[in-house]
Amino acid sequence: MNHPSPMKMTNSLYLGIDGGGTKCRARLRDGDGNLLGEGAGGPSNIRLDPNLVWESILTAAQAAMDTAGLAESDMRAIHAGMGAAGAGQSSAVERLMSRPHPFASFSMDTDAHVAWLGAFGGHDGAILIVGTGSCGYGVIGGERRYVGGWGYEISDEGSGAAIGREALRRTIWAYDGRCPSTALSEAILKGFDDSPEAIVDWVGKARPADYARYAPLVLDHALRRDPLGIALIEEAAGQMSQIATRLLDLGAPALCLFGGLAEPLRAWLSPPLQQSIVQPQADAMDGAILLTQQMKGQTSLRRRR
Repeated sequence: MNHPSPMKMTNSLYLGIDGGGTKCRARLRDGDGNLLGEGAGGPSNIRLDPNLVWESILTAAQAAMDTAGLAESDMRAIHAGMGAAGAGQSSAVERLMSRPHPFASFSMDTDAHVAWLGAFGGHDGAILIVGTGSCGYGVIGGERRYVGGWGYEISDEGSGAAIGREALRRTIWAYDGRCPSTALSEAILKGFDDSPEAIVDWVGKARPADYARYAPLVLDHALRRDPLGIALIEEAAGQMSQIATRLLDLGAPALCLFGGLAEPLRAWLSPPLQQSIVQPQADAMDGAILLTQQMKGQTSLRRRR
């Protein structure tokens, strides 16, 4: 990859950040849209510790800059935009943005909004994010509409965290004899040395991303026709369908899927819903770049509704 010299890029560097519950991804482009570099960092749901989130953001940004051949001091020439999990909570945004940052400007909106910006380029449409958490979002006639995405504790239906949490719950049920034991429940229990008490101890410290790590195991067992795996994935797909159907009922002309679980779960959706799904024009990182170009020099603190 040939990189323009830093001196020529100083006034036209844009960083798009896709901040999720499990990891943070960043993409650096110049003012002409040329790709300069990409990088990744750790968890960046802004409801977490602000120090951890900023560390993830800066790690991802520096990795993208390293690929572009830029020095750390060049960060002050970058206009950064971020779509962040947890940014629907105004208090979380304000807490994070109270910390100083090294960028020329830093704009933030919800992960859903920047995913929509990337997918539809600012035109009517809806997106459904299904990863560690989940959220449905659409812009119809200029009006923002959210469905779900109220946080792991009371929402995030169909997500990896919800699948993992329910898998652990059903494992306890199987241990109690309240439901049949399956290869999936036995595998999960074995991971805790066959001790329900160890599960309880783990749950006391677990974060959404920890629960979400069980989703691939559940999917794998569902494909092997494990009864518990099938039940959990069918429930998750049903919850996704409820969110998607509501967005379409609100008037969204089409739907794009985002997140690590979107494609694996898509096959479990009904055929009519699948026909409403289209390919996004661009991803969330490019959506975040579009955000920072729109908001250059400002900070977005939009309320969720």
